[in-house]
Amino acid sequence: MKSPRFPLVSLPLAGLVSLALFSGAANAAQPDMDDLIAAAQQEGRVDSLGMPDSWANWKDTWADLKTEYGLEHSDTDMSSAEEIAKFRAEGENASADIGDVGIAFGPIAVEQGVTQPYKPSHWDQIPDWAKDEDGHWALAYTGTIAMIINKNLVPEDERPHAFADLLEGDYSVAVGPVGSGAQNNAAVLAAAYARGGDESDLQPGLELFGDLAEQGRLSLTDLTIAALEKGEIEVGLLWDFNALNYRDQINRDRFEVVIPSDASVISGYATIINKYAPHPNAAKLTREYIFSDAGQANLAKGYARPIRAEHLEFDDATAAKLLPDSEYANARPIEDFEAWEQTSRQLPQLWQSEVLTRQH
Repeated sequence: MKSPRFPLVSLPLAGLVSLALFSGAANAAQPDMDDLIAAAQQEGRVDSLGMPDSWANWKDTWADLKTEYGLEHSDTDMSSAEEIAKFRAEGENASADIGDVGIAFGPIAVEQGVTQPYKPSHWDQIPDWAKDEDGHWALAYTGTIAMIINKNLVPEDERPHAFADLLEGDYSVAVGPVGSGAQNNAAVLAAAYARGGDESDLQPGLELFGDLAEQGRLSLTDLTIAALEKGEIEVGLLWDFNALNYRDQINRDRFEVVIPSDASVISGYATIINKYAPHPNAAKLTREYIFSDAGQANLAKGYARPIRAEHLEFDDATAAKLLPDSEYANARPIEDFEAWEQTSRQLPQLWQSEVLTRQH
């Protein structure tokens, strides 16, 4: 089950952008938009997995699909692995149309034969690393490891903007329980990237945190909003959507959020359409809307960075929830998922032996 990291944002529907009608052959299964809309409206509903109202502001997208096209909706929240397992177990007796899974699970869903392809009209604006070449999955939004800095506790001239800066200050650095969550593990990988490592070589990142531990500056405090609010965290490493959300919930003037300028890790979530979707046209129209300007803006309102962000202009209120594109110049996606899967399994033991044993 997804934890409610993206807040539920109650904003009026404004500036909805209607989908442009088009015809073309982004893939063999893609109908004319008029035909797709008519077929989706005849089906009348779309049922999702792992796309609850409180996650990534899906609430506004479901409301828009109801308002614009009359589609009813229900969601069953579950993890990425559970979504794929449900698609596979139900087979032709499917009860769900579309799901939202972590990027590593997109290829797994394809391997297990539970998806069908559909390329929305903005396909060319989705980076190659963020989509399946045949249209079986595509990232709608990303998460990137960021630094959140308590400006009340860290003097301006000491505030870090890169992993290279972390060893130079007097502040503590919190990374959370490494080995027990994707965010904490990705922070180690990001540090490894910054110091010449990669998915199969985390040693440079572990050495950085080991050095912090030896200096007595590695905080073991979990990166919760409560800990930030209480001033228990001076500098923390966490997903940008969490950092921006927490900043705004507490006091946006009290915190600075930056993407490490030397390197960071980009991850994200991809939609998958069930091979046996009961409402396949409604599912395709849903994906179409998610990648439209209005659908991408809905995600941004929930602090999820839209995959098409660099091609979009948001209103001031929405733009204020995101970091500028320039912050992401040296952030990069995981390239070797197989190596990362192996090393991330070893991380709990490596963290204990390489880092925590040096803690003062």
